[in-house]
Amino acid sequence: MKLMLPDTTGHLAEYRLTGEPLAPVPLPHDAARVVYSAAHVVRDPFVDADPSGLAVIDWDETLAFRDHLTGLGLGVAEAMDTAQRGMGLDWPSALELIRRTTEAFPEARIANGCGTDHIAPGDAKTLDDVTDAYLAQVDAIQSAGGRIILMASRALARVARGPEDYATVYDRVLTACEHPVILHWLGEMFDPALAGYWGASDFPAALDTVLEIIGENTARIDGIKISLLDAQKEIAMRRRLPPSVRMYTGDDFNYPELISGDAQGFSHALLGIFDPLAVHAASAVARLCIEDDAGFRDILDPTVPLARHVFRPPTQYYKTGVVFLAWLNGHQSHFRMVGGAEAMRSLPYFVDCFKLADACGALAKPDLAAERMTSLLRTYGV
Repeated sequence: MKLMLPDTTGHLAEYRLTGEPLAPVPLPHDAARVVYSAAHVVRDPFVDADPSGLAVIDWDETLAFRDHLTGLGLGVAEAMDTAQRGMGLDWPSALELIRRTTEAFPEARIANGCGTDHIAPGDAKTLDDVTDAYLAQVDAIQSAGGRIILMASRALARVARGPEDYATVYDRVLTACEHPVILHWLGEMFDPALAGYWGASDFPAALDTVLEIIGENTARIDGIKISLLDAQKEIAMRRRLPPSVRMYTGDDFNYPELISGDAQGFSHALLGIFDPLAVHAASAVARLCIEDDAGFRDILDPTVPLARHVFRPPTQYYKTGVVFLAWLNGHQSHFRMVGGAEAMRSLPYFVDCFKLADACGALAKPDLAAERMTSLLRTYGV
């Protein structure tokens, strides 16, 4: 199968698809790693609403994608940054998403983003304001029967004056959580407003602070997701965690080696790239269940060039690549996003996404993907 694709100068060249779609292998319930896919949402393109306004979600296609993920045995990290949380998905829509997913998949492993995004960062003047905002979302999610991922707070980053302020807020919020939570350390490459989180601009000092918070609240913490795109920082933290606290890699650049692990431990996974690579994630971790580390790497290593491209700077726009791949693979009927975010990447970016997905077997239906790529090119005048 072949089609004509433009290069960065606009010249067309023949491209022949060569990849073989990976056959799905569901992950067993007692898998060797806990694996969450941070899932995107599907916008309703037919509603007459300003794309820059509040999110209007196509609930049927959004939940159908979660059925795809849970059918592969993956957990769903719901209403996180991959779902454009705080970047088009407002808190009322996020809570409705949490409720619907929790109700639709009662037996699945679901964890839900809990933050302070229903208040503008500038409206929080004190630590009490931030704490109250967190607690409001904690109560709403728990009332819906959901478990919690405690997301980093832009409001807290703005109000806190040092590490002790983070400890004060997290200690109070964690006390209100009914089940062990997943903490989330999101780097500023994903959200510039989170620069200096944990009260320090340098990693060693920030690490000491968050480890102290974990140490004081170990029974209330299932694990921590670290998204700094630096394997060595994740490993350094992983080796200092209490035995009962999981490390969930959020490193969309180095996930194969981090999940595989070393003689001193391994990471579980909570990854945005496991939205478009859900089949690869399930199939690869299934290999670990039979102690086939080589087979695991054989499946995941070829996906890294695609992941690094999807998450290239400006990293916060990775959601555009994720949704583009979902459209190519037939998981949604259109390529439109909350907030008009489909416009946040260039045509050459999409062309390379297509090629790299083909190369690693991430185009589930190559004929459909080629047809949709061709239709996208027409909108650019190709």
